[in-house]
Amino acid sequence: MRITNLFKVAFRSLSRNKLRSFLTMLGIIIGVASVIAMLAIGEGSNQNIKASIASLGTNSIMIFPGANFQGGVRQGASSIQTIKVEDVEAIAKHCDLVNYVSPVDQKRVQAVNGSENWSTTILGVNNDYFTIRSLSVTKGNSFTSSDEHAAAKVCVVGTTVVLNLFGDEDVDPTGAIIRINSIPVKIIGVLSKMGQNTFGQDQDDIILAPFPTVQKRMMSSSSYVNSILASAVSEDQITDAVDEVSGLLREKHKLAPSDDNDFTVRTQSDISNIFGAISSVMTILLASIAGISLLVGGIGIMNIMLVSVTERTREIGIRMAIGAKGRDILVQFMIESIVLSFAGGLIGIALGIGVSELVAIFGGWPVVITLSSVLLSFSFSAIIGVFFGWYPARKAASLNPIDALRYE
Repeated sequence: MRITNLFKVAFRSLSRNKLRSFLTMLGIIIGVASVIAMLAIGEGSNQNIKASIASLGTNSIMIFPGANFQGGVRQGASSIQTIKVEDVEAIAKHCDLVNYVSPVDQKRVQAVNGSENWSTTILGVNNDYFTIRSLSVTKGNSFTSSDEHAAAKVCVVGTTVVLNLFGDEDVDPTGAIIRINSIPVKIIGVLSKMGQNTFGQDQDDIILAPFPTVQKRMMSSSSYVNSILASAVSEDQITDAVDEVSGLLREKHKLAPSDDNDFTVRTQSDISNIFGAISSVMTILLASIAGISLLVGGIGIMNIMLVSVTERTREIGIRMAIGAKGRDILVQFMIESIVLSFAGGLIGIALGIGVSELVAIFGGWPVVITLSSVLLSFSFSAIIGVFFGWYPARKAASLNPIDALRYE
């Protein structure tokens, strides 16, 4: 039989049982749609994480009080203080591969403006922090080196702080005096709006002030700092810059060659790789779970095709009796199986894209639909159609014409 005739016979057979054909495709449809939606959510989350980490600065290096062993017990950054202001000054002076460096002291505070008050976070930093984080000031100005040396009571605020203290984030609060933990501080600038990061934290709910101001007036003049944020001269030299900083701090802290570091150095790429690996594992897990639907859909196709072979045994016998060969019967049933899987795959692609867009619109989740995910899910559905359609088709092709004609 000609291939065109085989397609006509296959479509005629499927159209006689429209509801059964649709229900058979449903497993493929749900499976393909699930794979596309899960991969879109996973890829969107992965890119969003990378974008949030990139906002720290492409060459950024973060230094924290690290874990070391004391009495056989590993101590975390929250239990010890090992980084001092002198370390920041030494990095700025002696590390040639570091362009910018800023100490960072962080404290939860209560900000008050008249009858309005707001609980927020204040960061004590120097002017290099703005450059490292690529922060810009939309209203007013950032503080200067003179403000830092004088421990001036000035600050730059985020738009969330402006909204909650002044009632409208579009208000220009520069020049206003607010009280931070009962200390009067003058607002000299407003940061550009950044929105939420990947972890749902409001990046605009922040106050930046000169490091000496926060250290002396709000942190009891401690000589230790919470962390250090630095920037390498170029992205290609981050690894060398980390080695240079680590060597200097080990020397400053008088650590023996056999001693563990009492500090931790992290780069943007380290954090990106960690969260990227977690995101990739979750994406694979979700896609694997969705892929089970495709497998179930394939089993459904095989089940229906076996039923179809049984129902059409006499028809198969008649076709063989008038000259149809075994391969013609094989191809006919394979075409029916492939049509079911292809049609289900196409409908599933449309449904998967639609579901992904709805998740983005109503769920607020970042989604990225890639061509590779569409091709992967469609190819998988086609392979399932061929794989699970082969056995019923082979069974139909191997029927004895005499036995088939006698079948009731």
